[in-house]
Amino acid sequence: MAENNPDVMNQLATKLGLSSELQFYDVYSLDEPELLAHIPRPVMALLVIIPLTPAWDRSRKAEDANKDPYTGSGPDEPVIWFKQTIGHACGSIGVLHSLINGPAVDFIRHDSDLAAIRSLAIPLDMTKRAEMLYNSEPFELAHKSVEQAGDSYADPTDGRDGGHFVSFVKSGGKLWELEGSRNGPLERGSLSDDEDVLSPRALDMGIKRIIKLNADDGGENLGFSCIALARRP
Repeated sequence: MAENNPDVMNQLATKLGLSSELQFYDVYSLDEPELLAHIPRPVMALLVIIPLTPAWDRSRKAEDANKDPYTGSGPDEPVIWFKQTIGHACGSIGVLHSLINGPAVDFIRHDSDLAAIRSLAIPLDMTKRAEMLYNSEPFELAHKSVEQAGDSYADPTDGRDGGHFVSFVKSGGKLWELEGSRNGPLERGSLSDDEDVLSPRALDMGIKRIIKLNADDGGENLGFSCIALARRP
């Protein structure tokens, strides 16, 4: 399986223009508080790499078949979502989704490439937004600069069915699932003011929903990897 390495993702986030006040942390458990104690709260995004199991594949296809391609654009959209058209950039687009949505937005350096990409993306429709990112030299340079930092970072496959980078963010009081190979952003449910993306309810609506899909199908333990974006200690 591909590495979901917080050091690599921190390099990418910093290069794009995220403030050094935030960093990615390894998430060692979804259920044991003592194994989450090293992560400051609130958590601003979760970035998860998940193997494409048969059960999740069926669920994705059924959900996308019932969903028209995304047509949203403009400043009133609750999230900024990118359709992935760049090969071997799943992880970089996952990081991008984690940084330009939700509370992390307040930590983007104003004069940075990240701020420029976000500003350019807001008014564009899905196709033009993907073209903009595809043609973005700063995004390409940032992606390539960290591509070699992790052994398998650039091509997130596990040798069987491949892995998918999924970002979970909270925006407008909702949990959003963001992945560039879907038909659009996916709203997973409401969160209260005191619930972040690592809260029990967010986990149930997010990564644990996928774990349960796999378990209910008789699948083996889902070998996912998860990192969390939060303040530095």
